[in-house]
Amino acid sequence: MDGKIKKEIRALRESANVAYVGSVNENGFPQIKGMLVLEDEDKRSLVTHFFSTNYSSKRVKQFLANPKACVYYVDDTKDKYKGALFTGTIEVCTDHDTKAMLWRSGCEIYYPKGVDDDDYCVYKFTAETVNYYFGLSNKTFAIEEIL
Repeated sequence: MDGKIKKEIRALRESANVAYVGSVNENGFPQIKGMLVLEDEDKRSLVTHFFSTNYSSKRVKQFLANPKACVYYVDDTKDKYKGALFTGTIEVCTDHDTKAMLWRSGCEIYYPKGVDDDDYCVYKFTAETVNYYFGLSNKTFAIEEIL
């Protein structure tokens, strides 16, 4: 694989403030949700991606029933449209250490009991492939190819 493509995919992942996370609902239809990227930039991995959410959310129920997922990062800067679609699975994590990794000051407004609030959880997404769209090209790679 071209080293330039690897750098561009990594740059999309590392610079993203929002990612679009896809799930499958109980009727087999895709669902998409924009989620904040809260990982520290130096800890962002191409294989594992983390997102925080409410345990009571409908997506948690969807991922517990069907862990298949995707995460999409995009740079829609004028004349520079690029997108990286990671496909894999999501695990819903409720352990203290994983939740503490994404906890930020101010989260108490949503989770008044703090990091151990029962309604606070973290998605751990593990990528298997990435589809990269750039310059009118579209290529899919096994995740190992871009590491």
